Amino acid sequence: MALQSSRGLYLFLRTLEVAVDDDVITEDEMAILNILSRCLDLPDGVIGSCWAVVRGSMASPITSEQEASWSGKRLGDATCYQSAIIAALEDEVITDEEMAMLDCLRQAMGIQTNEHAMVAEAVLQMINNAGEERHRDRFEAYLTSHPYR
Repeated sequence: MALQSSRGLYLFLRTLEVAVDDDVITEDEMAILNILSRCLDLPDGVIGSCWAVVRGSMASPITSEQEASWSGKRLGDATCYQSAIIAALEDEVITDEEMAMLDCLRQAMGIQTNEHAMVAEAVLQMINNAGEERHRDRFEAYLTSHPYR
C-alpha cells in the first residue's frame, strides 16, 4: 500500500518507531497502535506499510518540512491521546514500552503538562464513574511512575 503523507501518518510512524525499539510488538502495544490508527483516521491496512518504513525497506513519504509543520498541538489531539491511555490501561500493567509510546505521542502532539493533567483527570473520572477499581489502581500507578512533570 502506498502511503500518503499526513499528520496522522507522521504521528503514527513516530509512535511505531518507539514500539519497535526492542524489536518486539506485544499484543498490548498492538492494541494501542490499532486505537491510534483509528483515532488518526489512517486507512485500513496501513500498519504493514508503516512497518516497512520503520524497518527501512520503504521510504517514508513524510518530509522534514512536514515533520516540522506537523509537530505540535491540533484540535482533537487530547482526545486521541486519552484513547491511547485508555487502551494501555486494558491489560494488567502499563509497561515501560507502553509508557514510552504514550510519551512519544504526547511530545509529538505538543501536549503540555497542564493538558496531560486535564486528560488524566478526565480518564480518572471515567474510571471512577464506571467503578473500575483495577483500572484506577493501574492508572494511579502509571501516574506515579510517569507523572509528566
